[in-house]
Amino acid sequence: MKDTIFISHATPEDNEFTIWLASRLELMGYKVWIDKKELLGGETFWKDIETSITVHSIKFLLVYSKNICYDGQKDQVKSGIQKEINFARSVVSDNPALKDFFIILHLDDSPFDLFPGAIDVNQIPFSSNWADGLTALLKKLQKDEAPKSSKRITSTAANWYLDHYLIKNPVIKKKELYFTNWWNTESLPEYYFILRFANEKQAQAVLEVNDKILLTRNANCIVSFKVDLNFVVPIETETSNVKPLEVFKIKISELLLGFGSESFPTQTDAENYFKKLLKRGLHNLLKKNGLRTYELSSKNLAYYHTPSSLPTLKVAFKYPFKNDGKTKRKNLFGKHLTIGKWHYAVSFKAVLQPFLGFKLASHIIFTSNGYRALKDPELQHSHRRKKGKRMFNEEWRDLLVAFINSLKDSNEKIEFMSNVEEKLTMKNMVEMFWSDFGYIDPKDAERQALFIDVDKDEEN
Repeated sequence: MKDTIFISHATPEDNEFTIWLASRLELMGYKVWIDKKELLGGETFWKDIETSITVHSIKFLLVYSKNICYDGQKDQVKSGIQKEINFARSVVSDNPALKDFFIILHLDDSPFDLFPGAIDVNQIPFSSNWADGLTALLKKLQKDEAPKSSKRITSTAANWYLDHYLIKNPVIKKKELYFTNWWNTESLPEYYFILRFANEKQAQAVLEVNDKILLTRNANCIVSFKVDLNFVVPIETETSNVKPLEVFKIKISELLLGFGSESFPTQTDAENYFKKLLKRGLHNLLKKNGLRTYELSSKNLAYYHTPSSLPTLKVAFKYPFKNDGKTKRKNLFGKHLTIGKWHYAVSFKAVLQPFLGFKLASHIIFTSNGYRALKDPELQHSHRRKKGKRMFNEEWRDLLVAFINSLKDSNEKIEFMSNVEEKLTMKNMVEMFWSDFGYIDPKDAERQALFIDVDKDEEN
């Protein structure tokens, strides 16, 4: 019975995608064949491959990239791949009723005719996003009624990967310091205020005449650390003194504990307004420091340095609890292929728990000239995969810590404008915690985390 999906790919260049795909298909109930001996660098038995393709396979999937050709040259398909393609073509020739047996999974930006006849084969795009490609492939397999088990099964590809690669780095008992993506406040004013006006027009007018003050507007309310604002606003050709109907003075420590108000502002109102004020404060600081923004698919903004905001490229910082006392230096942007530059970027959202501050998310943004971000989101995503897939935990941690340290002023502090005597100051390091267990960070490409679903941009 033909019940197997055969996956042909270039080794070792496309190993990670192939294992990711095989594990996904197996978890969906499909029987999958990949050459694990070849993946391990062992001897390949062509009789087994030929039998699998010609006798057992219901589909032949070719992981199609420039890696299937010698030196990426068109019409120079590697001998092993060419043999498997020939076997697949013989199946099609011997079984003319077999529908769409040969399917190409187009993994990169290579041309559609790397070998004769390739352009005539059904091609499913995986170049912009693996998850989207998998969705299209699953629809095709379902449409063609490729057999699968009705039960969800354990992925042998995933288990094999864990056994042969990740077992070298098991969790072990050792004291280890872990770094989070929580960035906590160090000090802040004791109170903030919600000023409620008669309507949104009044609130907006007051907002505009106090543009040098840290505040934010939500409907007909203004939120600020400062209560004595300028309330003289222009109305057509005259001016008018617009006073708030109500002023709510909220103690931040009580907000965190919960004050249980059933009338405006409720606990939820107070929390949301305060988080919006915090977010505005960080936005102002980043813009003041000259960082640029890129709008993510979630509509959140990711902030990145340019040659103007960070002329030296590198940021110096030190890790706590390091006995050597060495200073580390990290580039926050640099040259990327021929398109321009890559930039480390951060998006954020204000949080009150478990720490009062921000939850940070890391991104990579690409620009054509060091300033202007590439407009095409699919092109951004494609280059993000190329750059990011070789970056491990240590690399991302260094970039995040360097980014935070890049915001320090001449006094080695990170302060937001608060417009009151008490400063809103952030820590120079993300939150950390000690654990009794740890592991050795993988640093080689073969042991990357392959089984995390690929998303286009985000962080929710």
